[in-house]
Amino acid sequence: MVTVSAPAAAGIADDRSLQLTFVLFLSVVVITLFTALLTAPQRDEIGEFYLGNRTMSPLRNGLAMCGDYLSAATLLGSTGLVALTGYDGLMYLGGTTVAWMMVLLLIAEPLHRTGKFTLGDTVALRMPREHRPVRLALSVCVLTITTLYLVAQLVGSVALLTQFTGEPSAGTRTVCVVVIGTFVILYASLGGMPGATVIQIIKAVMLVAGVLFTAGWVLHRYDWNPNALLNAAAEHSGNGLQFLEPGLRYGASTTSKLDFLSLELAIVLGLAALPHVLMRLLAPRSGGVLRSSLLWALGLVGAVCFAAGIVGLGATALVGRDSIESTDHSGNAAVLLLAHELGGSVLTALLTCLAYVTLLAVAVGLTLAAASSLAHDLYGEVIRKGRASQTEELTVARLSGAVIGVLGMLLTLVAWGANTATLAFLAFAIAASAILPTIVYTLFWRRFTAKGALLSLYGGLACSVLLVVFSPVVSSTPASIYPDADFAWFPLQNPGIVSIPAGFFLGWLGTVLSTRQRGTAAQDAASYKDFEERMLVGVAEE
Repeated sequence: MVTVSAPAAAGIADDRSLQLTFVLFLSVVVITLFTALLTAPQRDEIGEFYLGNRTMSPLRNGLAMCGDYLSAATLLGSTGLVALTGYDGLMYLGGTTVAWMMVLLLIAEPLHRTGKFTLGDTVALRMPREHRPVRLALSVCVLTITTLYLVAQLVGSVALLTQFTGEPSAGTRTVCVVVIGTFVILYASLGGMPGATVIQIIKAVMLVAGVLFTAGWVLHRYDWNPNALLNAAAEHSGNGLQFLEPGLRYGASTTSKLDFLSLELAIVLGLAALPHVLMRLLAPRSGGVLRSSLLWALGLVGAVCFAAGIVGLGATALVGRDSIESTDHSGNAAVLLLAHELGGSVLTALLTCLAYVTLLAVAVGLTLAAASSLAHDLYGEVIRKGRASQTEELTVARLSGAVIGVLGMLLTLVAWGANTATLAFLAFAIAASAILPTIVYTLFWRRFTAKGALLSLYGGLACSVLLVVFSPVVSSTPASIYPDADFAWFPLQNPGIVSIPAGFFLGWLGTVLSTRQRGTAAQDAASYKDFEERMLVGVAEE
């Protein structure tokens, strides 16, 4: 996730850091883009565009999964949260790691065995007679989630620039968004899954190495003594030992505790339903490779989150909480301030370049997932009813990638100043409230019907959005979008604690209220039997 926000003060680094960042970022983009174009699909086969090279090793698949998920939130947002709130920030990082256990234990292998290119293919195998309305609903949810998340990435890229230059002009914002957005379109539309995989692997290697190196440098400053680091962080936090105890941010009231629980639920459950993560689960060639890949991803994500916690504590210990908060009240400047303290302009530029690459890589994955859903589910199966040729569908997929990229750029420029954390958390909440119930019921409930899927998808989406609209995010507080208005009857900023159970309930309700024609029950039972056999034992691996 990305939680980059504009700092309250002017830039924190010198021109040398900005110039070096530009050179490094441009070098990485040129190399990865050239490689992505070389590995791009050379034939008009949708399988190669959607899934890429299915012969990759578990390590490379795991790196790609890690790269798809981890974004600037880990490097900037999460470390800033640890720097400002201590223990509560570490708990947030823990949720990011635990989320992968849900994917590994619950949906990865059943989805891999029953899916083809998208989740819609799994639904079609499970509900062959009524899959088109569900594919349409899935496309709506996927487009909503990916657009919200994509806008968060693009807004974050401009907000990251403000760490150097202060509040940018309208022209600077436009140039930054257009440049990043254009790169995203090139990677997704021309490179497809092979091109996206290239940048994901390179980004993951850079992220793991960069965060671990910085964490090691911090520990070296304290003679590799974690206790000395914790004491120094508590001393410079302004809160003493309370900094190392729960409740500094999320324990002020019952409402804040529920808000934290709601946020963690959305993160842990939402990861298992993010479109670009689901698409990546279908890429390994076999179930064994998938399991090993997920274990690599879990280990890599855990290592990065652990190191990010050390970096956050190091920022508080070496820079001081007051300095961090005065530069950026959200704490996103913490890692750059720490980098400047440890390694001057060079380390600052390296970590800033890394943040830009993470933003770019996640945006590519999101754009590709949206384009695949629109081309395969909406156009190929709903509009063309399965009669589209591979060349035709591939052309639509490439055009869809360009359309999604342009739409993201336009929305970013219109919605500049929106809280990127809110956009990202809403995307996670929609995924957990709409798509996850559909996945779980499709895979594991024999009686689940298309009506239940439609009610779960549309209901979970509507519930998540409405609860955020009538929450303090939009009105009633100084930090709201409309601070002078007051229509926030829902007290929490994160809707997951209500919208996720609502999505599961609506899926159940739609199913039990479904009426079946005579003879339909027997056909559905036969369809589920075939589906269950494939889900449990799979088909012959290529």
